Amino acid sequence: MLEAMGKEIEMKSTFPLKEKEPIETVYFGGGTPSLLSENDIQFLFATIKENYDLAKDAEITLEANPDDISPENLSSWKKVGINRLSIGIQSFAERDLLWMNRAHNSNQALSSIDMARKAGFDNFSVDLIFGTPGLSDEEWKSNLQKVIELNVPHISSYALTVEPKTPLQKMINLNKKENVNSDLQANQFIIEMQMLKKAGYENYEISNFAKPGFRSRHNSSYWQGKSYIGFGPSAHSFNGEKRIWNVANNSEYIRSIQQNIIPAEEEILTESQKINEYVMTSLRTIEGLNLNYIENI
Repeated sequence: MLEAMGKEIEMKSTFPLKEKEPIETVYFGGGTPSLLSENDIQFLFATIKENYDLAKDAEITLEANPDDISPENLSSWKKVGINRLSIGIQSFAERDLLWMNRAHNSNQALSSIDMARKAGFDNFSVDLIFGTPGLSDEEWKSNLQKVIELNVPHISSYALTVEPKTPLQKMINLNKKENVNSDLQANQFIIEMQMLKKAGYENYEISNFAKPGFRSRHNSSYWQGKSYIGFGPSAHSFNGEKRIWNVANNSEYIRSIQQNIIPAEEEILTESQKINEYVMTSLRTIEGLNLNYIENI
C-alpha cells in the first residue's frame, strides 16, 4: 500500500491547482496513520516534499489514537516533521468508550494529552462525540470541563450518527443498543457552544472550536474552497473546477497504481454546483458567505 501511495504522489504531481502558492498543509488521516512506523511516515512525507512545493511554515497534522500515543512515537513523529496532532479522544467517560468499542480507556485519553504536551506538541486537537445513548447533560458537561481545564487548543465535536448498513444500525434494529435522541443531541450542542464560548473558544465552524491562533488551517481550506490533493483509497482531490475520487477497494487501488493508472472517477463542476458548494461550506463558518463572491463566480 505504501509503495502504491508513493507512486500515486508522484503521478499526481501534475494535477493543476487553483492556487499557485506552495502547499500550506499536509494531513495524515483517513484511517489510523498513527499505526505507521517512523520510516513509513518519513517515506510518504519525503515523497510529498520531492514532488510538491511545500511552504516552510506548513501545518503537518497526524491523526492519532490515544492508545498509539507514547513518548517514543511522539518523538518519532516530531522527528519526521509532524507539528500538529488530531487525537481521537471521543470521550473521557469509560462507559462511553466501551459503548463505542474504542480501544483506549479514560486514563489513556487523559495521559495522551499530557504526553503530547511534554513532547512539545503545543498545537493539537481532540475529537469529542456527544449525543450517545445514555450520555447525560451533566456527563457531557464533565467531558467539556476536562478539555477546558486541560487548555486544549482545538476541539472537533460531532453528534453520534447511525449510518445505514453498519453494525451499529443492526444492533439498534435488534434492540441490542439504544437509538440516538436528536433532541438530546441538539441540547448538548447548545451546552457545548455556551461552555466553550465562556472559556474563550471561538466556534469558527459548526463542529470546530479553537483558542485564538489555533484554527485548523487544513480543515479551513476545505470550507474556503481551496484546492487539495488526496492520496490513497477513497481519497478526494479538488482544484476549483473538477473533483476526482479514488476507488475505495484497497486491492483494486494497488493493482491499478501498479499498472500506472490512478483508479479514480471525476466530475467537472457546473457554475450552479460551484455556487451551491460555496454556499453550503461557507454557511458552516463564522464568516458566512460573501454575496459579491457569488456574483463573480
